[in-house]
Amino acid sequence: MNAEPQPPTATPDIEAAVRDLAHARKLWREAHHRLQEPGPRELPSRERIAQIVEGLRGALFPMRLGPADLRLENENRYVALTLDTVLSELTVQVGLELAWDARHRGVPPPGAGEAGAVVAAFAASLGEIRRLLDTDVTAAFRADPAARSVDEVLICYPGIQAVINHRIANRLYRLGVPLIARLVAELAHSATGIDIHPGATIGEEFFIDHGTGVVIGATAIIGDRVQLFQAVTLGAKSFPTDQDGRAIKGLPRHPIVEDDVVIYSGATVLGRVTVGRGAILGGSVWVTEDVAPGTLVSQARARSV
Repeated sequence: MNAEPQPPTATPDIEAAVRDLAHARKLWREAHHRLQEPGPRELPSRERIAQIVEGLRGALFPMRLGPADLRLENENRYVALTLDTVLSELTVQVGLELAWDARHRGVPPPGAGEAGAVVAAFAASLGEIRRLLDTDVTAAFRADPAARSVDEVLICYPGIQAVINHRIANRLYRLGVPLIARLVAELAHSATGIDIHPGATIGEEFFIDHGTGVVIGATAIIGDRVQLFQAVTLGAKSFPTDQDGRAIKGLPRHPIVEDDVVIYSGATVLGRVTVGRGAILGGSVWVTEDVAPGTLVSQARARSV
């Protein structure tokens, strides 16, 4: 018995898809004034940045976030070898960002040693980054009765994982490579659900408990000994625009949170308002005006504490 004839199988037209994609890229580059000369990739690589961050985390906390077989007597050697590798690769990625930025601003390309100078300054700050992170880990251990040790906090808590990336990202942001800094921040965002812009200024002993859904905007300023719970937003209330309707960038538009503030889950603080020292914001409150120091704000009332 003969099999019934099968209809011809459709095959993708790869050449047509390639042409359509090339045309779409051409339109995009023309619209955004991108250069189109042939050459290598001009932007930093997310994959390389992820490898760099993983190495930096290991160098900062070698016996906790480094390789599983590391021994204490080899700690300094591991840190030296790791930094030699990741800082060399970071120099390459910084060079890509600086060159890309110069091309798109229409200014002369960076000098041969500019990327190296950025990375040297970053390397010099690693001790300070570690000191800040130690205060964050200690604050989390003190604040959370469920924490049994600082080691548990360091290796388990998503808030600490996000803050490690933020301390790295913020230093890179201040050194003039905001695109790489944003990539570092977004790696933590993807892994933890905590979205901290690398431009945010955060003081010592910072603790995000649980953490999922926390958003901290680019111009936010957070003091020392501040504690946030999940789903807290420190955001912008509005975005001033220019005559063409485009958002004006760089203006202070996010909250200032002073020392010793606690903000409970689901609270939203919008605009350039100040939450005064020692204030407590209850769960799910909506704040768009200044909060006086020592004030308890809840959905039912606001009173001095």
